[in-house]
Amino acid sequence: MDKVERDEPLTPAGRLFLRPEMNQIINCAIGLKGPIDVDAIKSVISNSLMIKHPRFSSLLVTDSHGREHWRKTEIQIDRHLIILNDPLGQVNDEDNETINDYLADLSVSSPLSTDKPLWELHLLMPHRCAVLRLHHALGDGISLMSMFLSCCRMADDPDRMPTIGAKSESSGASRGGVRVWRILAAVWFTVVYVVEFILRSMWVRDKRTAVSGGAGVELWPRKLATARFLLEDMKTIKRAVAGATINDVLFGVISSGLSRYLDIRSPKATKEGLQMTGVAMVNLRPQPGLQDMSKLMTSDSMRWGNKFGMMLLPVYYHSRGSDPLQYLKRAKTMIDRKKQSLEAHFSYKIGYFAMTFLGAKLAGMLNYRIVCNTTFTISNVIGPGEEVTIAGNLVTYIRVNSTALAHAITMHMVSYAGRADMQIQVAKDVIPDPQVLSKCFKDALFEMKEAAEAASETKRDSPK
Repeated sequence: MDKVERDEPLTPAGRLFLRPEMNQIINCAIGLKGPIDVDAIKSVISNSLMIKHPRFSSLLVTDSHGREHWRKTEIQIDRHLIILNDPLGQVNDEDNETINDYLADLSVSSPLSTDKPLWELHLLMPHRCAVLRLHHALGDGISLMSMFLSCCRMADDPDRMPTIGAKSESSGASRGGVRVWRILAAVWFTVVYVVEFILRSMWVRDKRTAVSGGAGVELWPRKLATARFLLEDMKTIKRAVAGATINDVLFGVISSGLSRYLDIRSPKATKEGLQMTGVAMVNLRPQPGLQDMSKLMTSDSMRWGNKFGMMLLPVYYHSRGSDPLQYLKRAKTMIDRKKQSLEAHFSYKIGYFAMTFLGAKLAGMLNYRIVCNTTFTISNVIGPGEEVTIAGNLVTYIRVNSTALAHAITMHMVSYAGRADMQIQVAKDVIPDPQVLSKCFKDALFEMKEAAEAASETKRDSPK
């Protein structure tokens, strides 16, 4: 059998992430409590599933017809390690601005070399931080988080791998009338949202604001700030509205935070109810949470790769009213409707069809137009609920950002050990003060938490 027959073609989603306008690299910053032991890190990698996985041990090659393939190769771990022994700036940096500046620079100026598999690990020795860089063509956020955590162990039990609880599914039969209504609602919302999705790939776009991006903005310099939340605070807020979820709270915070920021940047210039549309990546795997690596590599229904759809999630500008929880209620109503639709599944199929039958160039252009016609990108990946170690070193945080897009704002949230860190990456010529934007999000969460606690006190004290 010759080499061409042994090479594995890229999936349509993988090819899309290699397009110049969508060349997506994920940067995962991992904070460590103790000094970094390079030899221990090498040992963990050498004995990990990562080395055995074909995606992480294959070169990206292009055949004579311009089609991309994976070609198996031998891993030389030293070529994938980039060790920085000199400090990048202030070492005892409580806000991690030095590391964020490093990550922001990576997002616009550092492609991965194709003469080795598409991943590398930067060890920032004085800062006790490792930055794992992975090309999105290797897999989606769930796959890559599962791969990373397969190299980790629980802090309180070094022999046990981390776990992430799956979301519980509702059980029980619905009454006939309710079932029919749900089917009709699903059909209606699917038609509405899929039509909007298609129009967004053509000419429909958000009105311009002080936070808008656009074509070419992906090439502009970036700045990065971190908004830190406690998951317990988010749970307190979600309990104030029946049936609310952490994602509902997140979008309520984003809506309130963006409204606050626009009041600072362009007071009285933003119209009440103005829509700002987010692009969210939705996991389509049958089992949420950390994936079993053996199933990811062998099961057809849970196979490795990029298995997600896109959703357009609008938030709205509102001047500050008397009830901060209104942001949560509006977000919940919107997301509940989106959940009833099959928008994410249709977007996945539309993308697959476009890549397969129209070619990577046209599919990439349509995807790029969706980004240009919306305002921000948002992702939320669930990490382990308890502390973990890697190479015996306690992990203090896990934060993610990615290669710059045409959006002026991209937000990536990862939860870990009771906390949720959201990386806010901005085009600094559009948003010069991401720390102010971060504070707007944190203030929004604090105000919603106070309102939730007040509502809980009132409910408890009211006569029955």
